[in-house]
Amino acid sequence: TLDMRKSNVVLLALLVGILQLEATIATVFNFNYGEALDKSLLFFEAQRSGKLPPTQRVTWRADSGLKDGFSQGVRLIYFFVFYFVRNKIKLKDMRKSNVVLLALLVGILQLEATIATVFNFNYGEALDKSLLFFEAQRSGKLPPTQRVTWRADSGLKDGFSQGFGLPMAFSVTMLAWGAIEYSKEIREYNQMGNTLWAIRWGTDYFIKAHPQPNVLWGQVGDGASDHYCWERAEDMTTPRNGYKLDANNPGSDLAGETAAALAASAIAFKPYNSSYSNLLLVHAKQLFSFADNFRGLYDDSIPSAKQFYTSSGYSDELLWAAAWLYEATNDVYYLKYAVDNAVYLGGTGWAVKEFSWDNKYAGVQILLSKVLLEGKGGAFTNTLMQYQAKADYFACACLQKNDGYNVYKTTGGLLYVREWNNMQYVSSAAFLLAVHSEYLSAANAKLTCPEGLIQPQELLNFAKSQADYILGNNPKSISYLVGYGPNYPTHVHHRGASITSIHILHSVVECVQGFEAWYYNPQGNPNVIYGALVGGPTQNDDFSDDRSNYEETEPALSGNAPLIGLFAKLQSVQGIPGTYPPKAQAPAPTPDTKSSNAPVQFLHSITSTWTIAQSAYYRHKVIIKNTSQKPIADLKLLIENLSGPLWGLSPTNVKNIYELPLWQKVLNPGAECIFVYIQGGPQAKLSVLSYH
Repeated sequence: TLDMRKSNVVLLALLVGILQLEATIATVFNFNYGEALDKSLLFFEAQRSGKLPPTQRVTWRADSGLKDGFSQGVRLIYFFVFYFVRNKIKLKDMRKSNVVLLALLVGILQLEATIATVFNFNYGEALDKSLLFFEAQRSGKLPPTQRVTWRADSGLKDGFSQGFGLPMAFSVTMLAWGAIEYSKEIREYNQMGNTLWAIRWGTDYFIKAHPQPNVLWGQVGDGASDHYCWERAEDMTTPRNGYKLDANNPGSDLAGETAAALAASAIAFKPYNSSYSNLLLVHAKQLFSFADNFRGLYDDSIPSAKQFYTSSGYSDELLWAAAWLYEATNDVYYLKYAVDNAVYLGGTGWAVKEFSWDNKYAGVQILLSKVLLEGKGGAFTNTLMQYQAKADYFACACLQKNDGYNVYKTTGGLLYVREWNNMQYVSSAAFLLAVHSEYLSAANAKLTCPEGLIQPQELLNFAKSQADYILGNNPKSISYLVGYGPNYPTHVHHRGASITSIHILHSVVECVQGFEAWYYNPQGNPNVIYGALVGGPTQNDDFSDDRSNYEETEPALSGNAPLIGLFAKLQSVQGIPGTYPPKAQAPAPTPDTKSSNAPVQFLHSITSTWTIAQSAYYRHKVIIKNTSQKPIADLKLLIENLSGPLWGLSPTNVKNIYELPLWQKVLNPGAECIFVYIQGGPQAKLSVLSYH
């Protein structure tokens, strides 16, 4: 996928050398192939290691390597060239063949060097472009920092375009997991702002979709009518009906996955916005209780989803949500839930070879293995060891080390799970292997497979091989990440990308018109949807760049989400700073502990929540702490976006400006002042105006 001119010259020299050598051999020699056969077999006997048999014909050899069974491996290409060509062929005239042989060897060496360097991918660029894909998928009022400029506002009355809740929630969970595990790497590449905004675009929607503890709006729009139209999100004319889950219409899978997404996101946001993190946890806990207490499949309650994203069960989502809530809260209640229900809900029973929006068992098993590897198993150690055994099964199956019970791998080296959008299973598996490698390395442990012990690095190497296949190291030499490299799909199955931007074509593109004028247009898409991971090749590594071939050319959020953490990790391991300059970044997040340069720390928490007339309200508690070595007096605070009552501060004559209460005019070193306020929606914004 890079500039192949040099390697083509080398390859040409190599081929010419081979052809000339073949012609020379064919005309000069009349060989005794039977003798050659016998002596070739003798060579293998000379290479034996271990206990030699009585029939051993190479008598100058003896027993060796009795503790390992193998000697040092031989690079066969050099054995062929040097041993067979140079030593076995006795030419009448060596001059001509020596020239040919020299060209052959030079070609081989140069080609090998080219192969070693040609696939040195810029994972930093891939990371940035993957994040751009999430901006291309936004619906609602777009922010000023929007980088995908061919998009415009859409769905302003419902907040989301065609929204299937289950894969969308899984995508947010995976984005958050990447931000948690690889926060240092993402920050180093200046992408934490874009990553958190990608997460928040989903979590803000989930908060709006969860107006009551036992109510979750699970879908916006109708999949069937949506698929009958080919139109931009800005032109949507299809029904925008909303579908909700409640006590009478449960959906434990969707509610559980949404709880997992919010819990994981709470961890990701905690260093930067503790109040928002606490808000996410409130909703996560309520949704987990809703999912557990009112059990059922979401697509039984929302039948229109069944045709597109059928759920295979909700047991894995309940365990998944409990595992993430334990990670977010360190509350043993959630760990005990995962342990007590390990058998009943299948956590220690299912050995799987897939990790996806529908099947979370491998993720649960690896996440709970982390607890064990960190030495926190305690009384739950035996059950957590069973979880780890199933985690190892998944990893071994991906690495082809599972005694034949492996994930299918194509000739080109790609994991292959499903015909439709197989790349989403590849990216999620690669991310999971990278994370499992982290956990094993931190514990100085190895992966136990039926075919032996595996070093953690081997898991990361395999994850890298899948990422490299995605970016172009594959039989088609095509990047399946749109916009990366010189050769990538141009007929992506994506409505917005395939129709000229509304900023250029101002007239409405109607439902049927979209099919006639754009869907069947043989030209490439007018808009490059950077970072979209398309469905990918067949099990034979074949790929057809055809807009109607949705199984191979359609991207999905669930496929892109795992790539954020994976690319960040691989860029850091590569040890080479990314040379790709990211475009305008979203504002980089900073820890929310201090206001400007004031020696004051704000600690937010949500202490209560309730619902009135289908609207949720929250009691916010804020601790103001003096972090300096001197007393603070005349502290003036600006509190913006406050819509409810406040207690614990004294208002001033100026709107939105407050000061310390009458009974605490001075805040001594290390001292705290507490105030509370109540409102619905997001928390208020606090800042320090002045102090002495």
